[in-house]
Amino acid sequence: MGKIKEVIKRNGAVVPFNPLRISNAIYRAAVAVGGRDKKTAEALADKVVEALEQMEFENGNPHIEEIQDVVEKVLIENGHATVAKEYILYREEANRRRATDQKYSTKEDNNIPWAKLWHVLNWAVKNDLHTIESLNKKIKNGEFAEVVHISEKAYEHNIDTAAKLISERHDALKMVMVSGPSSSGKTTTTIRLEEKLKGEGFKFVPLVVDNYYFDLELHPKDEFGDYDFETPQALDLELINEHLLALSEGKEVKIPYYDFKAGKRTLNATPMQLKEGEILLIDSLFGLYPKFSEAIADNIKFKLYLEPLLQMKTSEGRYIRWTDIRLIRRMLRDSVQRAYNPQQTLEHWHYVRSSEMRNLIPYNSTADYIINTNMPYEIALYRPLLLDSFLKWREEFKGNPLKEDAYERAERCASFLSEVEGVEDDSPVPKNSVLREFIGGSIYEY
Repeated sequence: MGKIKEVIKRNGAVVPFNPLRISNAIYRAAVAVGGRDKKTAEALADKVVEALEQMEFENGNPHIEEIQDVVEKVLIENGHATVAKEYILYREEANRRRATDQKYSTKEDNNIPWAKLWHVLNWAVKNDLHTIESLNKKIKNGEFAEVVHISEKAYEHNIDTAAKLISERHDALKMVMVSGPSSSGKTTTTIRLEEKLKGEGFKFVPLVVDNYYFDLELHPKDEFGDYDFETPQALDLELINEHLLALSEGKEVKIPYYDFKAGKRTLNATPMQLKEGEILLIDSLFGLYPKFSEAIADNIKFKLYLEPLLQMKTSEGRYIRWTDIRLIRRMLRDSVQRAYNPQQTLEHWHYVRSSEMRNLIPYNSTADYIINTNMPYEIALYRPLLLDSFLKWREEFKGNPLKEDAYERAERCASFLSEVEGVEDDSPVPKNSVLREFIGGSIYEY
């Protein structure tokens, strides 16, 4: 065992020291600049630990900032300046996010699609669905089915608008990219959009981006030591660009195949070529990430961004967070489709969120159109499904410095779900609803 046993977090909490987090952080920075040498990352992490153990600390334990200072120093001193730069940039971005993540901040957030949000809020106020109190009144008055109907109609209007915009560029388009953060409803929306446009004579060819993942052993890991599929660097971005460009020029390519059970990729597995009039349809978390399609001219691609832009206030006058809606959606989906414990989803969510905030959400302004995938009624269905769990997690994680983020999310979700009038009967929800992607019962296969 080493000399260092504990670390002081930024909020003053003391947690166990885990050297694995250092090697993971170094490897992630290396991957971001094209490197994939885990042994070197581990060796550099060992040097960081050695340097730390030779230092004296004011409170007996190193502060997280002191550890990061040593990481930067070791990287530079050992000839890894490019990796050090990426590590420093990531560290600065994280510090900026923490500085601006204030409950009562009045500073404008450039990550928020304000123009779209105004339309969503206007719709919510017009239909008296802008507060939990107003939603509860409708449910108590037996109007749940009506709320479902008008919510689904608003989503359908978004689909229609996107289809119209794509149709207007039909002659030049070679690819349509559907992007959005985790559990924003990309799969259902992609299917619904394809159905709409096929009726207008469009011919789509799906490109499964998952086949471009690197072998599992080359993936970066998150701070829990789990392989991270939530970062664009887990994908072979260079090969994606090469294939997208060739396909847009009418050339044949050979798509790789990724075996998730084995964690291995087979190159040159499936021949693919676009015929006259065919358009690539790409459903990807990272469709807006600049390096995902940097080789492709903007005029031949149409980029959609999805987000459940709920505009509903609690009794305290605070808006329910979109990330909390997506967290709940993913809990439900993962528990059914992936046999993943909802508590695991909660405990890992802050890492998912961190990747989104760095690699996806800042680019939503580059989308050609934004679709709101929220259904104001969905929180009523979530109460009987997850409220008791959130209440339990809130108590379990309270005061645990290692579960601070999970506690805060459990607290928020427990709070607003406690206010909602719960609905157990989901039969009014259409079988092709985007919500069926998460609560089950869809006519589509996922």
